[in-house]
Formats: sequence, C-alpha cells, structure tokens
Amino acid sequence: MTAILLKGKEIREEILAELKSEVEQIKKEHGIVPGLVTVLVGEDPASVSYVTSKIQTAQNLGFKEVQVNKPETITGEELLELVHGYNRDETIHGILVQLPLPKHIDDKKIINAIDPDKDVDGFHPVNVGRLVIGPSEVKFPPATPAGIFEMIRRSGIKTEGAEAVVVGRSNLVGKPIANMLLQKAEGANCTVTVVHTRTKDLAFHCKRADILIVAAGVPQLVKPEWIKPGACVIDVGVNRVGEKISEKSGRKIAILKGDVDFDMAKEIAGWITPVPGGVGPMTITMLMKNTVNALKYKLGII
Repeated sequence: MTAILLKGKEIREEILAELKSEVEQIKKEHGIVPGLVTVLVGEDPASVSYVTSKIQTAQNLGFKEVQVNKPETITGEELLELVHGYNRDETIHGILVQLPLPKHIDDKKIINAIDPDKDVDGFHPVNVGRLVIGPSEVKFPPATPAGIFEMIRRSGIKTEGAEAVVVGRSNLVGKPIANMLLQKAEGANCTVTVVHTRTKDLAFHCKRADILIVAAGVPQLVKPEWIKPGACVIDVGVNRVGEKISEKSGRKIAILKGDVDFDMAKEIAGWITPVPGGVGPMTITMLMKNTVNALKYKLGII
C-alpha cells in the first residue's frame, strides 16, 4: 500500500487562510496589523529568493511589511544599530534578519540583539530556553520544526506514546523538533530518540520509529529497509544532486533528493513527505504565524 503524501502546500494554504482571518479580526477590533521587518544583507541569490517569498506572503496576509536591503559592506555595529531601532519601533512586532550574514559579521551578536519578544525566527537564547521549558512558556518555535509539528498534528497522526526518532541534531531542526514532540502537550507526548550520522547502528533506531524525522543533510541516507511499516516519515533534507533540462522551460533545473529514498520508502511508510513540496512550504507560513502571535502577545489576547 502506497503511503499518504503529506504535502506542505496544502497544509500551508489552510494555515494562511486562518492567519488572514485573524489579521482582519485584529485590525477590526484593535485598529492594528502585524508589523514585520525583513533585513537582507548582500545579494546572495538564495537569500534574495527566500526573503522575496517572505515579503510577498506577509503582504498577502495584510501585514505592515518593511523590507531593508543593506550592502555586504555594512559593519556589524551598523547592523546592530539597525536592529536596536526596530526593537524600539512599536509598529514592528517581528524582526527577521536573513542568515547567513557576511563573514565579517558575528551572527550570534545580531541574533542576541533582537528583542526576544520580536524574535519570530525563534533563534534568540531566551526563545530556545522557552522551547525547552515547555508549552506555557513557548512563544516562537523555530519555523521549520513548527511546520513539521503542524503537519503531523493536522494530518491526524497519533503521537501519544509514539516512538519518535529524529535523525539530526542541528539547532535549526533536530533539537527543536525533539523538544516539541517530547512536551506534555496535545500533538506531542512522544518518546523521543535523537540520533545522527555518528550514531552506532543508525538503522536499528530508525526501525523502531512510529514517527521518523530525518534532517541530516545526507542524500538518501535512510534506506527503505530502515523504515517501520506504516510509520510517518518526515524528510527535511533538500539535497542538490545534479541538474536536468526542464521539459516546460527548456532551462537547467536542479535535481533535488531528500534524506530518505522516497520512491521505495513510500511503499512501506504510512505517511511520507515528498521532496520538494513537503516540509519546505511550511517554513515561511510558520514565520507568519509567529509574527501574528507576537502582536497577539503584545495585545494580551494570548
């Protein structure tokens, strides 16, 4: 039996519709909309594309969206002053500084300078601590793990007492999603194991998983025989393994592979995310949700 595809695009549209309705209601009742500033340093094509998508999504939701483009030559001190200015701006509720920054700028200093209550990326140490402490303290979970959590929850996958195995220990995905699934909360309550590429007998742990989340950044690391029949498989990997000519445009396009052997795994798993089109579309959506929540926290309505 072929697995049910968990398509981030479909779940994204559902969440965006909810957020748009919330923004309209807040504007009607309080006369204010979420304010989001996106800061882009330099002209890295991938970063430009990602920031452009953030801006368009925010505008479609009715946010006040401020785009700030700075040259790669900006100093760390100048960027810090820019961040401090938006920390003080009462009309801005979320601050996004696109990473990576140029090598001469210390990423950590910039992240740590953002007001934790405006850190909608969820990277500030205060928000990392809130995530670890648990449900009532969490404000801004990092976007990709939050997207994974929503995909699992909205797809009706049982988490209570489930064995969840997370392959990868990054601060962006592995550690946060492990903490989220571990919490004593609806959509969580899993028994969580975190493994990585240096784990002994990786296959053994993967085979135990009712929910298998793979974020190792290694193309097709997880083999089909490592997957428990009927398991939920979330593939976070997006690995460029070559190029091909598009039949539609005639242009070269990247060949992308996940961290899981999708074609064979989908015949074993109960649910599985495709690559691309699985987790990816959820990331910007959850950044928007965090921004709406930042305003709601300020207004005292959550």
